Amino acid sequence: MVRTVIGIDLGGTKIAAGRYDTKTWQCEAEASASTHAKKGFPYVLETMSGLIKRLKTPTTTSIGIGVPGLVTRPKGTILKLPNVPGAEGMTPAHATVALGLPVTFENDANCFTLAESVVGAGKGQSVVVGITLGTGVGGGIVIDGKIFTGAHGYAAEIGHMLLRPGETPYPMEHPRGDAEEFLSGTAMGKRCEAAKKPEEYLEGAVCSFLQPQVFEEVAWLCTSLTHLLDPSIIIFGGSAGRALGPHLTTIEKELQKWMLPGVPLPALAIAAREDAGILGAAMIAH
Repeated sequence: MVRTVIGIDLGGTKIAAGRYDTKTWQCEAEASASTHAKKGFPYVLETMSGLIKRLKTPTTTSIGIGVPGLVTRPKGTILKLPNVPGAEGMTPAHATVALGLPVTFENDANCFTLAESVVGAGKGQSVVVGITLGTGVGGGIVIDGKIFTGAHGYAAEIGHMLLRPGETPYPMEHPRGDAEEFLSGTAMGKRCEAAKKPEEYLEGAVCSFLQPQVFEEVAWLCTSLTHLLDPSIIIFGGSAGRALGPHLTTIEKELQKWMLPGVPLPALAIAAREDAGILGAAMIAH
């Protein structure tokens, strides 16, 4: 009998779940629900429990949950989960009791990158970097099939890499100038508003007047990652990340301008799997 596992992607507005065959990684069933994050993590767990009841079968052995925040090593406890009250300090053991099956937590962008490295755009590549551009900016690194977590579990916080230190593309109190403040889908909308062109903003698209700046900024981010990690491929996901698809050649040319002479460029690609975040969470559970 082939075992199945459930993967859950905890998003800011939606919780998406799927049951996967661990031999083929085909999705056998899907379910989703609204997050209602402000109601707190206990409420979120109740919502997840409802999804699991719809999905699990006698062959289901475990659950993986991708969360948009920091997860400690080696215990796998949630350290920080912005916008979801009550999540800090949540342990896999506590979630296991609440959900009825063994639970593993992992950063959602790590889940995304793992899935893409195994069965997606990065299949067969030795060093895979994933960048998710959505509500925020997330990142993951997979080396020889394993997630690189760093010494404490917080590696690949790509959204917090400095892009324009101390600067801000729109009014804010304490600008860091990191990638998330410039390149997230949320940031794109705010940049359009700040330029008094809110009508140009479409979710999942790069405003035309912003394109030269955004493509340059994405290339800068990729330049730093390439000089640091020498990746085989950099894969973009998330609504704003997928919007870069038609422009990857332009970004690659910009990247080449900033690379050291002779250093091989990584391939740039859009995620091959729409369900990469959910699938990666399932893989973590397995």
